Amino acid sequence: MAEAKSALNDAARLAAGESCTVVVPCYNEAARLRVDVFERFLRHEESSRIRLLFVNDGSRDATLSVLEDLCARAPGRASVLDQQPNRGKAEAVRRGMLQAIANGEAQVTGFWDADLATPIEQIDDFLELLDTKPELNMVFGARVRLLGRAIERQPLRHYLGRCFATVVSLLLRLPVYDTQCGAKLFRVTPELEEVLAKPFHSRWIFDVEILARFLENQKSDTRRLEKEIYEFPLPVWTDVAGSKVRSTDFLRAFWELAEIYRRHLAR
Repeated sequence: MAEAKSALNDAARLAAGESCTVVVPCYNEAARLRVDVFERFLRHEESSRIRLLFVNDGSRDATLSVLEDLCARAPGRASVLDQQPNRGKAEAVRRGMLQAIANGEAQVTGFWDADLATPIEQIDDFLELLDTKPELNMVFGARVRLLGRAIERQPLRHYLGRCFATVVSLLLRLPVYDTQCGAKLFRVTPELEEVLAKPFHSRWIFDVEILARFLENQKSDTRRLEKEIYEFPLPVWTDVAGSKVRSTDFLRAFWELAEIYRRHLAR
């Protein structure tokens, strides 16, 4: 009887689709925020189950007023969390996802970079994977340059990124291709809440720390975690001008990676 009820619930969920709140962290984005693209997305009926939560991370420009104006034109579909003072992207994402969970409406949450290097329409593809594959708890964008895909990335950043991703994969013992793509969705679970409960130690590579915390909670059971994650090869990704990440940050990232390993994986 319980199994039949569970099957009916799964069928209903797949038919309706799970509701989703996507966090968009913003810091000094007033000049380059693509308000028209966000507005167009929020008007589409097909994306009505998706809500956007913009987190203003202590911006020193007019970002907050731009976001408030955008959300006023999309009532019920978009909202703003004003984080003061500036605490960095990691904390903006963490607080935004916790608020999305606390609101009690979202079955899925995650984050999306404000520069829309990954087109926002791709959220629908991520959700389709979670809808049709109940064994998945996470879908991550992966910038894989394949024939037929438009992945535009600066060569230096690409090669530095591949070196970093290889080291991460070896340390985590997880065959992850791209930890740093700013497009990720997570099914809301008690385990996710536990992972987000405390501020991240890492300011730059909190994505890796998320995976390390999941592994720590699962007692380093990499096989289990592999089954819960799907890396989605993005059809389009564009290296948008004005990124706040610099090549020198990769050196800091390796130091943070060592700290993540020490805190969560060195057992």
